[in-house]
Amino acid sequence: MTGAYLPGDSTVIMKDVPVPSPGHGEVLLRMKASTICGSDIRCIYHEHLGKGPEGYQGVIAGHEPSGQIVKTGPGCRRFGVGDRVIVYHISGCGVCNDCRRGYMISCTSEKYRRAYGWQRDGGMAEFLLAEEKDLIHLPAELSFADGAQVACGFGTVYEGLQKIGISGNDSVLITGLGPVGLATGALCRKLGASRIIGIDVVKERMQLALDLNLCDEVLESGQDNVEEVRRLTGGMGVERAVDCSANEKARATAIRATRKWGRIVFLGEGGRVEFNPSPDIIHDQKTIYGSWVTSIWLMDELVERLVRWNLHPAELVTHRFPLDKVDQAYTLMASGKCGKVAVCFDEEL
Repeated sequence: MTGAYLPGDSTVIMKDVPVPSPGHGEVLLRMKASTICGSDIRCIYHEHLGKGPEGYQGVIAGHEPSGQIVKTGPGCRRFGVGDRVIVYHISGCGVCNDCRRGYMISCTSEKYRRAYGWQRDGGMAEFLLAEEKDLIHLPAELSFADGAQVACGFGTVYEGLQKIGISGNDSVLITGLGPVGLATGALCRKLGASRIIGIDVVKERMQLALDLNLCDEVLESGQDNVEEVRRLTGGMGVERAVDCSANEKARATAIRATRKWGRIVFLGEGGRVEFNPSPDIIHDQKTIYGSWVTSIWLMDELVERLVRWNLHPAELVTHRFPLDKVDQAYTLMASGKCGKVAVCFDEEL
């Protein structure tokens, strides 16, 4: 089979490697869809930022995979050949406190914590070797391109929104309208948010948010954003804010455009933020949450909700590429002038 590797200089290298064989508790997937995450671009594609056991280990790229089981190893308890599955993208040790909570993303084992596409082979190849414990059933109502976005994209958002709570009482501000920000808009719609305001700097993503009806208002990033948001909310500000940008100014806007007693969650990775604790947080009784990916049980719940809501993450995919054009896929995703970018196989092309 052929796999895509990221040397860290904004290029992709293709290599021919043997098709792996599943061992105990493992399955072999025929890949169907593998979407590209912003963290792949920031931390691997442009340069290798991770260090030590959490750094990129020169494996096949892609940590948002979905596919169909073609072979199982001994000891598998639930899934079998032919099953359609999503892969939770962190394989944890399974016995630390975080893994037992279902949060393998926070696994504390330096020896056994391995992320697909970072420390073990990922989804940018025809086949993927996965551990059965990392799998989520993909219902027939959802496509493989839907499933590929569940773990790191929609799952990350769903976790954050569970922490701050979204209902019909809430107007929501989303700073950053990349794929995670667009997913935030989609989920806030289904959770009943009364008004959704988005902020971004990329025209293509701003227009996509409007075209897909994911935001009621979209503002171009600028120094007057806080005042603009307040004008749109009767001078009060939003009840909930979600930062998906990791941009210093956008994060500060999310905090200051939130009304008294409001809640803010940071989803975007990296960057920094500066704010004044007393006027920006303490005196207005605001709460800031940090949220990193999701748990496997909440991911399972999200899949059920997607079917119930008839919500299809694949609607955010603006471009699909075959594996032999994966270099074009990464180049486009790095440009930011797109929605979600997917490398697809078979019926998903």
